[in-house]
Amino acid sequence: MRLRHIPGAEQMIEESPFVIQDARERKGRWQESLGAKAPLQIEIGMGKGRFILEQARKNPDLMFLGIERYSTVLLKALRKRGEEEAPNLFYLCEDARKLGEIFGPGEVGRIYLNFSDPWPKKRNAGRRLTSPVYLGIYEQFLTADGTVEFKTDNRDLFEYSLESIGQAGWRILASTFDLYASDLAAGNVMTEYEMKFAAEGKPICKLIAARREPEEGDFSAEKADRENGAHIL
Repeated sequence: MRLRHIPGAEQMIEESPFVIQDARERKGRWQESLGAKAPLQIEIGMGKGRFILEQARKNPDLMFLGIERYSTVLLKALRKRGEEEAPNLFYLCEDARKLGEIFGPGEVGRIYLNFSDPWPKKRNAGRRLTSPVYLGIYEQFLTADGTVEFKTDNRDLFEYSLESIGQAGWRILASTFDLYASDLAAGNVMTEYEMKFAAEGKPICKLIAARREPEEGDFSAEKADRENGAHIL
């Protein structure tokens, strides 16, 4: 779907105190620059921003970054936020393919992918945010025990993702083809799209993936699993 450009969007984003303008200069020192107590949590392709805003509200001790490629969409997220107090939430206007230039090793603890573009044609499979191409990018900055949480209403994309993640050497901590009928529904935060789909009774798929097998006695990985409410398969 073609986006309608909002005149002046780029200038408004540039002037917003909530949008990080010097992202590449912060590589390797994100926690220090934002005063974060733990690795960052990011949402790639955040859309209008409801999900990441709610996560920031619920977790004031963590730092969140909402990442959106399109300035018009990011502006809508800024407007949704308004004057609300959310000192632990900032935004980036950036292409996901460039994130390896922005974050250093171990700077991100969790990645959220919500209702990403399915890119249904096979020739565009590499553009899917759960493709080996992107998983390789995430490995550059995700912590050793970091996780990716992915939700979609597109079953074909979900099945592709389950296969792609396994082929990339990652492991699935938990997955379901019907989120609201599973244990993963506990604490679930909805996106704008998800609220619409839920009202229509449409099933939502979700998975949680980790980038490596945990070593024996790896407390950090076990803790991450518990926090995610994951059931290891």
